[in-house]
Amino acid sequence: MKEFMMIFIGADYADLGLSPEELQSRMGKWFAWGNKMEQAGHLRGGNALNPNMRRIVGKDRTVTDFTSAEVKEIVGGYYLVVAKNFDEVEVIAQDFPDYDLGGTVEIREVMVFDR
Repeated sequence: MKEFMMIFIGADYADLGLSPEELQSRMGKWFAWGNKMEQAGHLRGGNALNPNMRRIVGKDRTVTDFTSAEVKEIVGGYYLVVAKNFDEVEVIAQDFPDYDLGGTVEIREVMVFDR
């Protein structure tokens, strides 16, 4: 089995103007998806990310602070999963709760280095 990151990209919920009821329903979908992956033995961890960002770029180390309101899409979180291959992770990603909000799942295999 290999490790993969599913990286979640989309608008911040606060910027979408979702009602408290919509937020609660959406979080229920996230918890159900996470539980499903955990019970199947795929989920290894993950977290949501705060929408505030700091980027440090280049040899001069230019620092820029951003919030979700300043960028169209943000990396909102990630799950670390184990699976046989990309195809298996793609199947797991079919239940991503935010496709209806235009969200994206980026799948990346974790590189393993021999020591």
